Amino acid sequence: MAAPNSAERKACWDARDQLWKCLDDSDDKAASCQNFQREFEAKCPAQWVKYFTKRRDFLKYKEKLQTEGFTPAEGPRQPS
Repeated sequence: MAAPNSAERKACWDARDQLWKCLDDSDDKAASCQNFQREFEAKCPAQWVKYFTKRRDFLKYKEKLQTEGFTPAEGPRQPS
């Protein structure tokens, strides 16, 4: 498979941006963004879709850690 040319890359990135905006506006309710999801998957190579999906999940997790902080889970109690 040949690498996407600049027009195909731009179309992919635009589709990704539209999907992410829809997800942000709808509190990550994927059902309301299905048209954008289909367009994103149609315009981007499968590996890019996988990468961008993981990337968004990571960015959302990072944002949550920065705003809410990190609280370690309670581990087993050590005998005293």
